[in-house]
Amino acid sequence: MNIQADQRSGYGSDNKTGTSGPSGRTGDINTDLNNLRSDLNALKDSVTDYISKSSSDALDSAKKATSDVANKASDLASAASEQAKTFASELERMGRNNPLGAIAGAVLVGVVIGLIGRGGRS
Repeated sequence: MNIQADQRSGYGSDNKTGTSGPSGRTGDINTDLNNLRSDLNALKDSVTDYISKSSSDALDSAKKATSDVANKASDLASAASEQAKTFASELERMGRNNPLGAIAGAVLVGVVIGLIGRGGRS
């Protein structure tokens, strides 16, 4: 395996450009630094764009999920409200058809609540 010195002008073991000392390499170093700066700026812009797009996508996904949950909760609340209205109307109908049974049921519920309220004390 043959390892060669850097072939760019001003680098390596022999100086092919005819300039002597470090002053001949200053232009190349400045050019390399400027190229490196521009590459880093381009990389920074690319990363910034990627992060911005990713965060925007995440925000859109979160909004959609929140909207779906809110819609399902609204549907569930509507269904529960409808069930409660149906149950109340059914109780009212039973009370009108059998008033003595309704009174007996109310007394029984009152006794149970009273026993629970006493907490088993004698």
